[in-house]
Order: sequence, then C-alpha cells, then structure tokens
Amino acid sequence: MKKDIHPKNYRFVVFKDMSNDYAFITKSTVETKENIEWEDGKEYPLVKLEISHKSHPFFTGKMKLVDSAGRVDKFKNKYKKHFDKKSQ
Repeated sequence: MKKDIHPKNYRFVVFKDMSNDYAFITKSTVETKENIEWEDGKEYPLVKLEISHKSHPFFTGKMKLVDSAGRVDKFKNKYKKHFDKKSQ
C-alpha cells in the first residue's frame, strides 16, 4: 500500500436520516458545520441524510417517492414537450 494517502482525522460522526429521524454513529472524516448530542451525553458532528437503509424502498419493501428538492417536478418540466408529443 502507498504511504500517507489515507486521511488521519477520523472521528466519531452522527449520521441522521431526516425522513424518519433514524440516526447512527460511526467513524468518518467528513466535515460538518452542525453538532448533535448523542445518547451517551457527548456532542458529535452531525451529517444530515435524505435517505438511509431505514427509509430506502429497496430495504423497506415499500415504494415511497422521496423528493426533497423537487427533482421529479424539475424532470417533468424539462421533458414536458417530449411527453406531450408521445401522448398525442
């Protein structure tokens, strides 16, 4: 293995799924601006997730559309002319 290519600033970070408030803690090097108090009473950096294994349709077996930034509407507006031609 090459030396000195891996980051050295690993620390515990909380990842929180905002769609269902599920959170887990693991080591990471990700930079964050927010902190959260964990179950052990200590404060850790927080990374907010849009989707995790607790809310993803593949893992839950439920077909649920997650559209946090209007991506579906943006796609439909972009290709509206194409869809209108197909329906005629």
